[in-house]
Amino acid sequence: MQEKLRIELGPVQETLLLPLWGRAVESGRRRPRLSDAAAVEVMEKVDYDFRKLAESMSEISRMAWIARSLAFDGMIRDFLERNPGAVVVNIGCGLDTTFERVDDGKVTWVDLDLPDVIELRRRFMSESARHTLVSASIHDDGWTSLVPGSGSGRALFVAAGVLYYFTSDQVRSLFHRLGDSFAPCEIIYDSASPAGVDIANKRVIAAGGMSSSAILQWGIRSARELEQWDDRIHVVDEYPMFKYFRRGLGPRRRLGAWLSDRYRIMSIVHLRIE
Repeated sequence: MQEKLRIELGPVQETLLLPLWGRAVESGRRRPRLSDAAAVEVMEKVDYDFRKLAESMSEISRMAWIARSLAFDGMIRDFLERNPGAVVVNIGCGLDTTFERVDDGKVTWVDLDLPDVIELRRRFMSESARHTLVSASIHDDGWTSLVPGSGSGRALFVAAGVLYYFTSDQVRSLFHRLGDSFAPCEIIYDSASPAGVDIANKRVIAAGGMSSSAILQWGIRSARELEQWDDRIHVVDEYPMFKYFRRGLGPRRRLGAWLSDRYRIMSIVHLRIE
């Protein structure tokens, strides 16, 4: 039997295992909404007790990770159709496998995360001429010079499950930096209401045995508030997490998804920075 890989990550970085587990579990279902063989392979190789997630995670949390992946995949493909050969920067990439799902053979893809995450990622995923791994904090200025296509209008930034962990000031600073370095560009990310942040901290972070220092911080009621931060920011689209995911769910799952959407607990957001 192959020895499993021991992982050492910071408290926030450890949360990357949550969506990885969610995608792997979905891939094992008889009729998966999303198939992610790479997630299954990684989960089998790392030395981590995923049973505690299976015992503690709510179904609605696991569904949210799948709904987000499907939504982002579709939005990225749409962007690449409109901008052949564009640059996509995956902020806080973790062990995400989006590139493998959406690669059109032309995109230049940058996976960006903290050094310990990138070191772990290199154990499982290789780089290529069009797929680069960048080890840096997005709060630093240096990483922007490592991303091609500055100011070309052909850059898309993707932040899946990332911005929650920052303060409002840090998110604002990030958007200003993107505007200064890459505008015009587009951004897609998922957000939570203030109530959604509280729920996630109790039902995901605490329930999953994550460190208390990995709590979510940033919650916002509407992405329209961001247009007040900088007149270059424009909301292209914003919709509740499960809007396009509820079809085909059983009654109990459909009710949970409807309630989440009804109270805008989680949302998908698409911005453009002029």
